Amino acid sequence: MFELKPTINALMRSKLGAVLLILQLAITLAIVSNAVSIIQDRMTYLNKETGYPEDDIFKFNSLNFDKQLDLLQQVELDEQSLRGISGVIDAVAISSVPLSGSGSSGAMQLKPEPQESKRSTMGYVTGDEHILNTLGLSVSEGRDFNEADVVVIDESDARPSVVIVSRALSDELFGAGKGLGETIYWGADPLSIIGIVETMANQWPKSSFGEKAAIIPMIRVGNFQKYLVRTAPGARAQVMRQIEELMLLSHRDRVVSDITGLDQKKARYDAKDVLMMRMLMTLIVVLVVVTALGIFGLSTFNISKRTKQIGTRRALGARKSAIVRYFVVENALICTVGLMLGSAAAVLLGQKLMQWYSVPALGYSFIVVTASLLLVMSLLSVLMPALRAANISPSIATRSV
Repeated sequence: MFELKPTINALMRSKLGAVLLILQLAITLAIVSNAVSIIQDRMTYLNKETGYPEDDIFKFNSLNFDKQLDLLQQVELDEQSLRGISGVIDAVAISSVPLSGSGSSGAMQLKPEPQESKRSTMGYVTGDEHILNTLGLSVSEGRDFNEADVVVIDESDARPSVVIVSRALSDELFGAGKGLGETIYWGADPLSIIGIVETMANQWPKSSFGEKAAIIPMIRVGNFQKYLVRTAPGARAQVMRQIEELMLLSHRDRVVSDITGLDQKKARYDAKDVLMMRMLMTLIVVLVVVTALGIFGLSTFNISKRTKQIGTRRALGARKSAIVRYFVVENALICTVGLMLGSAAAVLLGQKLMQWYSVPALGYSFIVVTASLLLVMSLLSVLMPALRAANISPSIATRSV
């Protein structure tokens, strides 16, 4: 039998150390469980499929200074030059780059503005009939754009009439598995959904609408133009080295900049998440180590304070296992109180983080697993001091003051 009452009485005579350890365990559980939950959520996001062959795609910018230049003609010439490079699968002038954290967003709705209707926020990109192939996407339902679908925005009143959307956007507006052939409204402009892509992240993949994307067959040219190029696997680096020289050969009165892989753009967009994960991992390790050292230190201190008591018990015939069990039970009591307080604190902290920073709700499984690991760690931390106490010689202990 563990004789809990004498153990509790002994703890009440030396409350300060026990209270400090209880607080340390509670704080550790509250912070670690929430940190692990956030790390798990970020890991899920970082490993999520975007739909694009990121390692085979790169982008670059072209800034023209020639005011007399026919910009539309130059864009078409640039696209043809890019598609003629060995190793290039396709290329397109694009309004913004997916996964980059920058671009255009808006809402698609079921009725034209200003009428009230169901709507969904999404990110969109524009380009010609080569855009889907350049992005490495394919429609699971419907068809791709053709040349007749593409509208050039200039002085005319022409507006696009068709759109390709992601499955997430279609399901949000029309229900699961529906949407092909339906009409949605981009502002007051009706767009017929001619194709649906199963997985297509937009420019902000970690946002609440990161999977809702639309591609609009529209060209709006300007002095500053973005280009996207998809190469055969393994050919991207070689092609990227040729871009600046090729573009300047076509037209020298320009600056070519930011030749960057799509995977690199996403890595920059995700840099804060990766840094946060590393900081949280470091925090977890520090807290766990400090807590383990605290348990070890308190147990060692208690043993040094009770040397005479332990020696007396040994002299009266107490077994070594009884001494070890005493300190293990004492530690288990402290841990139980600390982990109960920590569980309540973890739930409260999780609710505040969800309210302040829009992190996912803390799952109770994280609290249970973290508490179990802390309990095991606590018992292991007290084991060495307890074994040392059990080996105290009765004769030495009874002579100590």
